[in-house]
Formats: sequence, structure tokens, C-alpha cells
Amino acid sequence: MTGLHPGHQVRLLQGSGEFFSALIAAMDAATTQVRLETYIFDFTGSGADVAQALVRTAQRGVSVMLVIDGIGTGRLPDEWSQRFDEAGVQWSIYRLPGRLGLLLPSAWRRLHRKLCVVDSKLAFCGGINILDDFHDPSWGKLEFPRFDFSMQAEGSLVAEVEAAMSRLWSRQQGMRRLRQHDLPAAALSFSNAMDHPDLPGLPLAAAPTVHRVARAALLLRDNLRNRTTIERGYRQAIGAARKEVIIANAYFVPGTRLRRALMRAAERGVKVQLLLQGKYEYFMQYYAARPVYDALLRAGVEIYEYAPSFLHAKVAVVDSHWATVGSSNLDPLSLLLAREANVVVEDEAFAGQLRGTLVQAMQQAGSRMDAADYAARPRVQRIKEHIALALMRLALFVQGKKY
Repeated sequence: MTGLHPGHQVRLLQGSGEFFSALIAAMDAATTQVRLETYIFDFTGSGADVAQALVRTAQRGVSVMLVIDGIGTGRLPDEWSQRFDEAGVQWSIYRLPGRLGLLLPSAWRRLHRKLCVVDSKLAFCGGINILDDFHDPSWGKLEFPRFDFSMQAEGSLVAEVEAAMSRLWSRQQGMRRLRQHDLPAAALSFSNAMDHPDLPGLPLAAAPTVHRVARAALLLRDNLRNRTTIERGYRQAIGAARKEVIIANAYFVPGTRLRRALMRAAERGVKVQLLLQGKYEYFMQYYAARPVYDALLRAGVEIYEYAPSFLHAKVAVVDSHWATVGSSNLDPLSLLLAREANVVVEDEAFAGQLRGTLVQAMQQAGSRMDAADYAARPRVQRIKEHIALALMRLALFVQGKKY
């Protein structure tokens, strides 16, 4: 895959326990700046520990900037907005919905990426929200932890992550100042946003002194120049696969080209395994995925459903040396509408660690789907699938998108 730069130190983080521990340690050691973006910021359990780390960091005089999504999080609780303000945490809400909520087409364009940069030296990217693994805002306390990943990186891509976050922050501030009718300040904010051009094309950071071996790249998805970057990265890796493709994805409704890439890989003898959501969470995402299973199963793709808890991962491993960890699901919302961020890593140790975790999950917590059983599924389930898929297509039609 083109665009991979050498000289990175990378670390795989599984679950909010590992992620929050690394994130809080980095924040507590910060000396200049912390930038954080997340879809959900929930202040229950260990999520409150992250919030308190932001407060501590800002109170030391470190610049702290937080962006949350208006649908995923909504308005901050009064207690925490006050604590952030008093500590000096700068925070912003991305597209807080109005009275019509999701009825407006623009409301579907979400900030779904989960990124953090500390002191321009350390970056985090993954699928884990600021949300305790044993808590769900809709379902309450969970018996088993959410299955999800993030990753920590040092090296040249940190500058790229920071530039992407700076660009969004400047645009957010520009829109806020426009609403306040402060045109000169708005113009300055939008000008600052233009100082961080869309990737690729940023200069590489200076080579650090510690030993680094992994090649890595940042893949962004937005509604401007990076509309298909993440999906194209998946298709290129699958097309180059020679032995094995393993994908774990929470909301899996791939488009035609991605489905064909998976089927062609299986048909040429590549072992293709999918670890997908087996626990019901949302009607549309759960049932809309199932109509695509038939062609995949007939092509020889193995499908495993993960049911002990919610599978929230958005990761993949190809031929035990290429891996991706990020926020992008393989469904229309992520691939066509939301702002997403994935990191691609080419490193046998990193990919091997992720692969081992996914294989163990499939073997110990996954239920393999049988093609005959799938073909004989009840008529009621088929009706639900058609309704869910029709609703998804209707939502895309309203957005002017085809999938």
C-alpha cells in the first residue's frame, strides 16, 4: 500500500481499560497541549476518570481542546461543562442537532473518529469512545466488556493527526463566531483551517531518537477530498492478500465493490474470515447486514458472530503483516457520511498481536454461521432484513447517496 511511512513505534490497546490507562498517563505527563476528539463522551465509571484527567491537565496550564459529537454525546452534563470551563478546558460540540433532529440531511454527517494528540509527539486512534467497557448509555450495566481496540503511535503520522484535528477545531471555531456575527474572527478561524491542508502532502516530522520499526499511515474519511480513502485502503489490502484476511467490524454492510473484493479473495484461495456483531443493538444496523451474507458464504467467506457482549471493533489483519485500527465501520454511515480515522500499520509484531486476539475471539466467543442454516432462516427474519435495508437506502437517498 502506498503512503506508508517508516519509523513508527506502535502499541495495540484493547478495551477501555488499556486505552484509558495509556490516555490518562499521557495527559498527566503533557507539558504543552492535548487534543481529543470522540463520538461518545460518557461520564459513567472510568469515563469520568478521563474527564478528570482533562481537568487536571488544563489546571496545570496545558492547552486542552476537546471536540465531541452532537448526536453521540449531545450536550455535556452541567456539572462537567462547569468543571471544564473553570479548569480552562476548551470544548466544542460537532453539529448539535436542532429541533428536527435526524430529519435534516445534514444531521447524519457525524464526527465519529476517536483521536488524541499529546504534545505533538504521541497520537491515539481507534474505535473506543470515552465510555466504560461495562456500561452502555442505552442498555445500562454490561455483564461482559465491549470488544474494541485503539492504538498508540509515535512518529511522523502524529503531525498528520494533529493537522487534521487542528483543521476541524478551526472550522468549529469559525462556525461559532459566524453564529455570533463576529465576521473578522470567523474569517481568521477559517484561514487557520486552510493552513492545515487535506492529507496527503504534509511534511514528515523530524526523525525521533528512539528505535522505531513500523511503517504506518493515517487514513481519513470526510466529505471533501477524502471521501473514499478508508474503503479504498481496505480494498487494496484485500486485493493484494495471498493467504488470509481477517476483519472484525461492528456494523458491516459493505458496498458492492468491497463485497466483490472479499468474494474474489475467497475464490482465489485466500482464507477470509469475518467477525461480526452477533448481539442485537440497533434494528437497522443489525438486520440490514444480513442480506449481504448469502453471496459471501457461497463464495467461501467464513462469518463468525460475536455474542458475549457488544462487538464495537473496526480492525483488520491481512497476511499477518498489514493491519488497520480505527473508527470506521464498513457500512454506509461510516463510509459515506461520517468523519472517520483509521491508522494502517505494516509490522509483523503488531499485526500478529491483533491477529492472535481476533482468532481467539472467533474460536472461543464466536459462533460460525452455517450457509444451510442461513438459507433456512425464518420468514419473519427475512422481512425484518428487507425493512432494515429499505430504511438504510431511504436514509441514503435523503442524503443524495447511492451505495
